[in-house]
Amino acid sequence: MLAIIGGSGLTMLGNLEVTKRLVMRTPYGDPSGALTFGKIRGHEVVFLARHGYAHTIPPHDVNYRANIWALGSQNVDRVLSIASVGGIRKDLVPGALAVPDQIIDYTHGRKSTFFDNREKPVTHTDFTEPYCASLRKKCLEAARLAGHPAIDGGVYAATQGPRLETAAEVNRMERDGADMIGMTGMPEAILAREAGLCYAALAVVANHAAGRGDSEHAVHLEDVNAVLQVAMEKVGGIIEILAEIDGD
Repeated sequence: MLAIIGGSGLTMLGNLEVTKRLVMRTPYGDPSGALTFGKIRGHEVVFLARHGYAHTIPPHDVNYRANIWALGSQNVDRVLSIASVGGIRKDLVPGALAVPDQIIDYTHGRKSTFFDNREKPVTHTDFTEPYCASLRKKCLEAARLAGHPAIDGGVYAATQGPRLETAAEVNRMERDGADMIGMTGMPEAILAREAGLCYAALAVVANHAAGRGDSEHAVHLEDVNAVLQVAMEKVGGIIEILAEIDGD
């Protein structure tokens, strides 16, 4: 079954025919909210709002382990993350969509592994290609069919948040090879890999990163919601087609 994890701007799926909601407890605590099960174009999908359904959980305080564990326990084997990002690369302008293929992790202090039980052997997980190739391909195809083509590839820089970055930090990340900046890509991606889930992200560019474009001197937060509102309508259409492609 396909799961959708909604980020900023996507706290519900309007095209989901809800069949049930499940409140869970996990060995890692409470997930961000109830799992919402339903159908899109006749295909089973489960939705989880990463920041809670009232958008009250900041990125550094999301219980990523509980979220991924809960989804994995419900017959989910594919996860699409919807992620709002700041664009560094020139073509990643507000409103653009992208399907990243790499990650750089700048977060700290987050619970980032399921393998932290000292009674078990040390377990290393390959993370050379952090996103699932098959789900990335389907997401790109769904975006094309929806009439909202997404940029194929890009390096996602995961930062701690909840504050935005300084222009100097963005410059450093650009030198590191980052193309976009978000606050929730890690440890979500590695936890999904550890759990054996096929995981990909659809990134929605909400603003130019600090020091870029119209964010040269400040990120205008009042404009972000308007950008996300329009972009998330496109995302809803992409998810609808993805559910059909994925379910075939």
